[in-house]
Amino acid sequence: MTTDRLTIIPPGHPLTGRVSPPGSKSITNRALLLAGLAKGTSRLTGALKSDDTRYMAEALRAMGVTVEEPDATTFVVTSSGELTPPDAPLFLGNAGTATRFLTAALALGRGRYVVDGDEHMRKRPIKPLVDALRSLGVAIDAPTGCPPVTIDATGAFAENRVVIDAGLSSQYVSALLMAAACADAPFEIALAGADIGARGYIDLTLAAMRAFGARVEQPTPASWRIEPTGYTATDFHIEPDASAATYLWAAEVLTGGTIDIGTPAGAFTQPDAKAHDVIAAFPSMPAVIDGSQMQDAIPTIAVLAAFNDKPVRFTGIANLRVKECDRVRALSTGLNNIRPGLATEEGDDLLVFADPALAGQNLPAAIDTFADHRIAMSFALAGLKISGITILDPGCVAKTYPDYWDALASLGVEYKAG
Repeated sequence: MTTDRLTIIPPGHPLTGRVSPPGSKSITNRALLLAGLAKGTSRLTGALKSDDTRYMAEALRAMGVTVEEPDATTFVVTSSGELTPPDAPLFLGNAGTATRFLTAALALGRGRYVVDGDEHMRKRPIKPLVDALRSLGVAIDAPTGCPPVTIDATGAFAENRVVIDAGLSSQYVSALLMAAACADAPFEIALAGADIGARGYIDLTLAAMRAFGARVEQPTPASWRIEPTGYTATDFHIEPDASAATYLWAAEVLTGGTIDIGTPAGAFTQPDAKAHDVIAAFPSMPAVIDGSQMQDAIPTIAVLAAFNDKPVRFTGIANLRVKECDRVRALSTGLNNIRPGLATEEGDDLLVFADPALAGQNLPAAIDTFADHRIAMSFALAGLKISGITILDPGCVAKTYPDYWDALASLGVEYKAG
């Protein structure tokens, strides 16, 4: 997408057809890292090729791993099982998974590693993970509490147990889990308190680890024990991205269409698939929606809520403030650009004042995406029913769904560029 603004033209008819969502970003980046830590050759099929996963692949290449791409959905990864220090800092854009996962994995490397990202990633917190690794004797520094992170690794942890504050993100736990299988002794991870970001992503991590030969037990809901197995190269298939599927599920109910995405909602293992039941209830979605366990689906549901038959309060979404942008603020700003008073923030809650009569109106609004792919894709849904919705920086969808605009076009949606 080369234009800097894209105006959606409401189709005026139900969207019907078949669209295959891309592979899961969350699973692809887990599998890429585990393949890079495994000795031998792994073939990852159904993978996502997007900005986030390319940053991970490029980082692995910079550390001596061979990553081939024989087709649009496959990575073939060949590794010695070690990630050698790169010649330059690892640049990971705004890829939170790649940044946090690599930070923990490189703490068991040998030598100096610098993990960095773009201006947005440099505002995203990593201090809880850095503090946890420092408690294990790792020489690690992140002066701002966000990237860049400098690691001087010696190949081992000084302790075999760590306590991590995962209130801001479950990615900290996932990062430590994946690294721990490469330690030289059984390792225990415990939560500091009961709070954790979307716990379902931990299940994704454990499933990927076990596929690559790791052995993990969970003695309590707040602790894990990981055996020092290392990883074994394997062939691994990646399911479609549930977060991407939410836009298609929403487009279907919003226009009264039928969109076949090729995968039943119940077949997904990703947390955001929980959104399907909520979306299916439209236009009578619940008055209160807890977003804590389907965080990346909340922008989709929040825009859909503007057309609901009753107001919707979104709770459990404080973590959205430290995603690619402050998504709570971005959602309220965008909705109020469409019509003043359509949304408000109450603490970390978002309240959307639904109005089915919005459909069919001409309400010109330029939506600031804050370079956030999910803000761009979710507000495109508003443009299916309201005339004049313009998405700024539409190319930011390349972070996780490069073909998003083409996918909508294949269903009959038209745009005006510029």
